[in-house]
Amino acid sequence: MFVAPDPGRLRLRVSLRAVLGIGLAVTAAELAGFSLTASITGGLAALLALFTVADATVRRQAVTTALLPAAGFPVLALAASLHAVPLARDAAFVAVVFAGVYARRWGARGHALGIFAFMMFFVTQFLHALPAQLPELYAAVAIALAASSTVRFGLWCIERRTPPAVPPALPQGHGLARATTRQAFQAAAACTFAVALGQLVSGERWYWAVGTAWWIFVNTASRGETLVRGFRRVLGTVIGIAAGLLIAVPLHGEPAPTAALVAVCVFGIFYTAAVSYTWMMLAVTVMAGLLYGLLGVLSPGLLALRVVETGVGALGAFLAVLLVLPVTTHATTDGWIQRALHCVHACTSEAAARLAGRPDADPARYVTELESLLGKVRLSLAPLVHPLSPLRARKARARQVLELLDRCAHEVRGLASVAADPDASHDARLAAACWRVEAAVQALTAPATPVSRTEEQPVAAPHSTGGEPALAHLHGLEQALKALAAPLGSPAASA
Repeated sequence: MFVAPDPGRLRLRVSLRAVLGIGLAVTAAELAGFSLTASITGGLAALLALFTVADATVRRQAVTTALLPAAGFPVLALAASLHAVPLARDAAFVAVVFAGVYARRWGARGHALGIFAFMMFFVTQFLHALPAQLPELYAAVAIALAASSTVRFGLWCIERRTPPAVPPALPQGHGLARATTRQAFQAAAACTFAVALGQLVSGERWYWAVGTAWWIFVNTASRGETLVRGFRRVLGTVIGIAAGLLIAVPLHGEPAPTAALVAVCVFGIFYTAAVSYTWMMLAVTVMAGLLYGLLGVLSPGLLALRVVETGVGALGAFLAVLLVLPVTTHATTDGWIQRALHCVHACTSEAAARLAGRPDADPARYVTELESLLGKVRLSLAPLVHPLSPLRARKARARQVLELLDRCAHEVRGLASVAADPDASHDARLAAACWRVEAAVQALTAPATPVSRTEEQPVAAPHSTGGEPALAHLHGLEQALKALAAPLGSPAASA
């Protein structure tokens, strides 16, 4: 985690901004005279807004943030009003789970709104909020969102300088074949199991099992990804409980040190989210323990119960992805790899056009897209390269695929850099090299389709030295693509 790359210190800046935004939100709630329950609700709302809203532009992020109350307030009222009617409350919770996952079909905005709606139901159970508290809770959430938005879009608008890269989604099917529909049913089944078994374990803290099942399904697409994410969540929770026994329990809810440590946990959540789910869950678990300390209910027994409920939720998620409309790791991985390879070809073509003198050609945008796609490939292959994976042959081939794709990304970045150089000149050999790259990509993505060469050779000096750097990158790219044929074509690479 501590040696993971952080280009432009973006993770560091986002984490510091989150601490500032959430701190301002909680301070505003306290100054307004709200109760501890309302202040915690407002702080969690600010955290969710900063953590989950990830639209491609600042304007869209602002709109999504403004829409959060529309998704959260009705759910907050529903959860509070059904608190004394267990069966109706449980059915409503599962319905919110289904709708929240289903909303992901509308992209980043639907994803954020779905998470916010779910967490408003969860927070109501966590804090035992009652209908009489709703006006105060609404006001606290509104003030918190306004405060965190002031930091995000006004005082410290990082996105204006470094807009987030949003990877394109895989092609969607129809009906139950559509990823969001399938996952909605899986998540609903997992949470139904978590509600039932979680309440057998504890009638008071059962919602932790539901929360675990829900979050395991975030940013996963196959059963392998879900299993690995569940394992990491349980591991992070266990380590976090151990840390909570040493940190949170001795504090006995003292406000000043607890607030300082909560700020450290917030920083940890944002700083580790992109690189280690286990570390992020450690920070979340310690923060939850600190909040329980503020509420005066923290004990070692409660922390132990948290581990059991987390295990129940993870078990529910495991059973759901194995039994309800399962999708293999191989099917998901293959889709992302195909998109990555097409992106490599598109970037190569744009770079060649730029070198040939077309000023509107822009390979850089494909470089950004390729990085996002490779992140999806790494996530999808995580089950195979996990240290505990017993499939040695598949693990070796998965690692080979990742190494070769990283090499492709390196060559593509170099090629785009050369194309951006205004002094780079066109070489007559570039067209032939680009055609060979196209043939290599097509051999991997559509091996049964013959490749036809239709581009004309440009009229230029065949041995111009200006094109040598680009040729070197194209040659390296071609070799990496050819080497990918072995691991991608082997049955042992499937899972």
